[in-house]
Amino acid sequence: MTTPSSRLTGHLITWLGSWPPDRPLLVTTSPGRAAPGWDGAVHPVVGVASPEGAVLSVPAEHVEAVQALAPDLEGLRAAGAAVGEALGIPGGRLFEGVFRWSDAPAPLPDAGEWVPVEDPRVPPWLLPFGGEVLMAFDDGGRYVAGVGIKVHDPYGQELAVVTEEAAQGQGLARRLVAQAARRVLERGAVPTYLHADANVRSAKVADAAGFPDRGWRILGVSGRRPVS
Repeated sequence: MTTPSSRLTGHLITWLGSWPPDRPLLVTTSPGRAAPGWDGAVHPVVGVASPEGAVLSVPAEHVEAVQALAPDLEGLRAAGAAVGEALGIPGGRLFEGVFRWSDAPAPLPDAGEWVPVEDPRVPPWLLPFGGEVLMAFDDGGRYVAGVGIKVHDPYGQELAVVTEEAAQGQGLARRLVAQAARRVLERGAVPTYLHADANVRSAKVADAAGFPDRGWRILGVSGRRPVS
């Protein structure tokens, strides 16, 4: 029987190419850097950092150049535009956010229903997630909030939540996130939740839904690689 922690390890190995890091900063690659992701787009650079170290996954041809920039995450932060240059992304710079995961979603009551994306009530922002999406409706049957699941691989699935402005402040987002997290765990995967440092509202939702901030970071690089 797999546990959420073993699923997280499986997810990071599959998504990044290696986990845990064997040094403060491990630059590596994986087939996912050249293959379409959950949304059909290629995501050439992605990384995760824990208090023990960081793994940055980049296209295979850029591994050595990026690894040579710095021995640790602090050095990579200080490298500035050199990160983009090493990746062939003019002007690209490292960016970060909060990486959360849950093995015990908060025992909040369900707030929505699972709806196929073909349902005409599904708003445009939820369509790229495919499959089923979790939606909450008001007493008149109008959509007011929803969660989509980014299926990165069989082991890790990322939750994204949006609440319409008129329905904010009712606790819908935290209930929907906890409900969706339980569904992901039932599927045998681990639910993850990412947000920007400045997004205080999203941080509060994550805390309330059972996604503690463990000091982990999500890493990426701004800009796009030129199309050859």
